[in-house]
Amino acid sequence: MSTEADLRARAETAERRDAALIRVLPFALLAVSTLITLGEPLPVNRPLVLALTVAAALWLGGFVALYPRRQASRLLMGGYYAGLMVLAGVLVVMAPWYGIFAIIGWAHAFECLGGAWRYVGATLTSMIMAVTYLGGMSRIDADEWWLWLSISALGAVLSSACLYGVQQWIDRSQLQQQALSALHQANLRLEEAADENAGLHAQLLVQAREAGVHDERQRMAREIHDTLAQSLAGILTQLQAAEQSGTDPAGRPHLAKAMKLAREGLTEARRTVHAVEPELLAEALLPEAINDVARKWSQAHRVEAVLTTTGDPRPMHTEVEVTLLRAAQESLANVAKHARAGRVGITLSYMADLVTLDVRDDGVGFVPQVRAGGQARADGQARDGGFGLIGMRRRAQRLAGRVEIESEPGGGTAISVSVPAIPVGGER
Repeated sequence: MSTEADLRARAETAERRDAALIRVLPFALLAVSTLITLGEPLPVNRPLVLALTVAAALWLGGFVALYPRRQASRLLMGGYYAGLMVLAGVLVVMAPWYGIFAIIGWAHAFECLGGAWRYVGATLTSMIMAVTYLGGMSRIDADEWWLWLSISALGAVLSSACLYGVQQWIDRSQLQQQALSALHQANLRLEEAADENAGLHAQLLVQAREAGVHDERQRMAREIHDTLAQSLAGILTQLQAAEQSGTDPAGRPHLAKAMKLAREGLTEARRTVHAVEPELLAEALLPEAINDVARKWSQAHRVEAVLTTTGDPRPMHTEVEVTLLRAAQESLANVAKHARAGRVGITLSYMADLVTLDVRDDGVGFVPQVRAGGQARADGQARDGGFGLIGMRRRAQRLAGRVEIESEPGGGTAISVSVPAIPVGGER
């Protein structure tokens, strides 16, 4: 059981115990007073005392029936208390030992009365008890009235102070009960929030796994397009050239190139599966890797491709270099497929916060169509389904970069890829 629940249980137990004591104690005190009175050889009217005792017991029974169901009715409780004081006063006058029973007047003043009336009840009880202290009304003569008044006043002050202290204690207890109730409600809300957070956490984990799977599929698709697809396209071109040459020895270089492209494609496929950087970047810096791509592409397609590097070449984050390298490969592949260009210029620019790759050709060009969002779509250079340029753009967007395409019929094409200059070891 929690501390809060334990405190609540203790408070409820104490409240039930106090209510039972308030109901039972008057009968016990009345019985003790009656037994002592009947056992003492005092000149009392026993039949009348017994009749009043029975009346007091019945009156107390009425209180038990009313309490606590009618406790809120102050008028009803006040009438009960007035009758109790009358009975107790008469019994004390007839037999002083009934002062034991009259003690209940202090407790019932607190239970049955409210506000200033409690202190009035405490004063009445103190006046009755003073008669008991002095041995009965028969011993209070004209010379001892001041003593009875003094004892009554002292009893009233002390009992009023006790009632005030008890009220303060009960007020603090009620505040504690309210605080416990508020704490209980807060704990319930916290438990509900914890359950809700657990559900959201589980949902986020599922979404994160799905997003991870989606990202990995996209990565594999881009890598396959940028490596295997282009290698297979090159192999197909070389095999077609070899097929057209027939048995002519001139076809052998095409077969050799096809075998070389197959080996390179197989190597890149293995590196893609193991999610490592391309072999070109593993063995050289980005400018050297792009220059090597341009040189091989020029040899394969007999089109001049020249790389120019500006700024301060420096190692960058692996994803930055892979993005720019794949952009160069895709741009050159598109030039070979569609541009019918005679020259290609490649510019790699290192700036303070950006690295930019520009690929320009003097080919036939095309009319870019603008998508929603203002990005150009290169329909004339996306006859393979458009995944190359889409993959290029997604790579750049993953790094908060951008891809821009400019072209016009007969005016060539320019593709610009800009990504943040994230150094090696820097955060994406």
